[in-house]
Amino acid sequence: MNDLNSVLLPEMLDIWQDTLNWQPSNAQQALFQRLYELVLVGNQKLNLTRITEVNDFWEKHLWDSIRGFKVCLEGLSKMTSSPSSLSMIDIGTGAGFPGIPAAIVIPYSQVDLLDSTQKKLTFIDQVIGELKLDNVKTVIGRAEEVGQLRSFRQQYNVALIRAVASATVCAEYSLPLLKKGGLAIIYRGTWTDEENSALENAISGLGGKIECIDKFETPLTNSTRHCLHVRKIAHTPAEYPRAIGIPTQYPL
Repeated sequence: MNDLNSVLLPEMLDIWQDTLNWQPSNAQQALFQRLYELVLVGNQKLNLTRITEVNDFWEKHLWDSIRGFKVCLEGLSKMTSSPSSLSMIDIGTGAGFPGIPAAIVIPYSQVDLLDSTQKKLTFIDQVIGELKLDNVKTVIGRAEEVGQLRSFRQQYNVALIRAVASATVCAEYSLPLLKKGGLAIIYRGTWTDEENSALENAISGLGGKIECIDKFETPLTNSTRHCLHVRKIAHTPAEYPRAIGIPTQYPL
């Protein structure tokens, strides 16, 4: 693939409208296109993503990212004291998904992209500069450590967490970072009754409750997806998140 600029993302305006009652503006579409090009270039040096084919990228990175938070977007805007104060964190952002699409689609938000791999964050910093996204910054660290820091703990309205760990681990990573009333959106593929019971048991001690399980199909490949909306209703005890590695080794 020599001329990356010739690989154009599909507009899919009808699908955006039919599935989300929303369409990207021309400016947002241009940002999505440039983001795709930059990921293709970055992928030649870094293991950013296996999803590079143009329709797969559109569905699995752009549409899927936005579908996760777009259904509750009106509610998100009401969670803040002023239109420009919606604070979001993308935990384990990887190549920047879903955090960068969130920053593009919700320009009044302030989005932190958390990852423990400096090389990936260096790439994302280049993307942020290239796309001129002044509402995004990167944060280096592990969720277990960052969640215990005063400058991050209980600072966010929304936590996005996708393809990171089991749902119970994701809850332990995300709930300490949320303000009371905040929302964790945990992206999953399949979802079972057993997983649901385990999550309910885990979040009862983290100050959270399951608000809804959002089940849907992707528009091109008809793959089943779930987004778990976990509301923070009470203070998270100080011992959470536990030390590095403990949540994954010994899930709640």
